[in-house]
Amino acid sequence: MSNISQMEMEEFFSKEFPQANFVIESFDEGSVTIRGKVGEGDLRPGGTVSGPTMMGLADFAIYAAILREIGLVALAVTTSLNINFLRRPVAEKDVLGVCKILKLGKTLAIGEVTIYSEGDDQPIAHSVGTYSIPPTK
Repeated sequence: MSNISQMEMEEFFSKEFPQANFVIESFDEGSVTIRGKVGEGDLRPGGTVSGPTMMGLADFAIYAAILREIGLVALAVTTSLNINFLRRPVAEKDVLGVCKILKLGKTLAIGEVTIYSEGDDQPIAHSVGTYSIPPTK
């Protein structure tokens, strides 16, 4: 595990991805939890959180969890992302993605994210993603 602190990670994301609407909620040894701030632009007709909003959260959570392990490597990229929508999210609540790393190799990493509406312990989506890790020089 790298020695990246939550503060260093937040500074990195602030500099490299200022457009991101995500906040690191917790950053412990077993998992990373990311909060997706849900605004009017994240909703779809019918009063629910959009699929792309939840997919973005899952992707960001996996990226954060991998960077915690390998260090702040901006060029680690998503190679695949699969998501299953399980239940309707609560439109008035933020979404939380809890990510655990399933595999961390030299060139590929796989993370799993369970997504919840804030305040609800029943998952609304589940995602698995693979990232390509650039070679070290």
